[in-house]
Amino acid sequence: MSIEVWERLKAARYPLETGLLLALCFVLPLYEAPKNVFWIAYVAVWMVNRARAREFGGPWDLWDSLIAVWIASGFVVAAFAGLEGTQWRGAADLLRYGSVLWLVKRAGYDRGQIRAVLGTLVASTVVGLAIGHADLLRGRAKFGTLELHSVGHVNHTAIYLAIMLGVCAAWLYSRWGAWRGRTRALAVAVTALILVSLIMTASRGAIGVGLVLLPLLAAAWWPRSRMPVAVSSLVVALVAGAAVVGGAEVLRKHANDVQADNVLAFRDGIWRMAFAAWARHPWFGVGMDNYSMITPERVSAWDAQLGRTTDPKRYFYISHGHSLYANTLAERGAIGGAVVVAVLIAWLVCLVRYRPRGADPDDDWLLWGCSASAWFVTTAVGLVNTTLHHEHGMLAVILLGLWLSRLPARREAQPSAAALR
Repeated sequence: MSIEVWERLKAARYPLETGLLLALCFVLPLYEAPKNVFWIAYVAVWMVNRARAREFGGPWDLWDSLIAVWIASGFVVAAFAGLEGTQWRGAADLLRYGSVLWLVKRAGYDRGQIRAVLGTLVASTVVGLAIGHADLLRGRAKFGTLELHSVGHVNHTAIYLAIMLGVCAAWLYSRWGAWRGRTRALAVAVTALILVSLIMTASRGAIGVGLVLLPLLAAAWWPRSRMPVAVSSLVVALVAGAAVVGGAEVLRKHANDVQADNVLAFRDGIWRMAFAAWARHPWFGVGMDNYSMITPERVSAWDAQLGRTTDPKRYFYISHGHSLYANTLAERGAIGGAVVVAVLIAWLVCLVRYRPRGADPDDDWLLWGCSASAWFVTTAVGLVNTTLHHEHGMLAVILLGLWLSRLPARREAQPSAAALR
């Protein structure tokens, strides 16, 4: 964090509130227990501050309604869940990241606070990777894979890293011309660390999406600069070439799956389980966080009720749906699933309608790039892994909330555009 940003942060409104948000961002990939403490404290202090100021972030808009419906949908699904389990805990997870999205969107943080949030997210990722790499070297890593301690399983760590790769790339693309040599070198080093760590996870979906993200995000910068496209394309080519020549683990993993005629790594069987649950409980699903209760025995019973004989080879049991879309349909049904789709579509619409113009400030480009990265990773990796929950869900909505907080200014700058109201 630069001296300038630190000075602006100290002079900003609501220092305690900002500090709690920064604490939440810092522990997000690192420690489990403090997250709930900092979340509750942040919400409480935010509400007290706004009540005293009698200012809650401006008039109600369509995004406020959508967020409210999104949070409520988790509890509606829990009330009508097809299976009795931990569905209320799943609704509480949605409440956590949904409320943070709502408050960050309406907080009106200034440039120093916003950069402090992004800087803290980057710093916590670097610290988490340092711990993860040290565990690997000492042979202490769980399952022998690189993981961020609080994010957990390597696939979920890879999702988190792919989003943060986009954050670092957007920062490089936005601020390169304004930085001096040392800052540029540090930014490149951090981005390289996250990229290499992402490759080391051997998570095919997240790696593929992360590598596509770099030139795709750079292409959006075309009105502002042509350099990101050239540099990012070269980086991707070098990484791909090094992976092939060096026999990267992700390529060996893919080759083994192809040889075993299991390219999807059992995901086709997992998704059949999810769709079987959705067919049985089409409107509200089995309940958030209840996917692990979709057992082969239950699927057999459901098939029997329909007069079908179950073929065990068609199904594969695991604790989650390995797809944002299959998991959402199974756990939340058509009602909850429609709300999630609405959020993702509204997010994309805002990104397209309010993409910055070439002459717009660096911070507009930075926040747009961070939000676009979170959307792309969430929706693209979501095809083959369960995104938008827990730590990487919280990370995604923080980046979305920061971008949404800029929309009033974007609307004023583009008065002819159809605003999302």
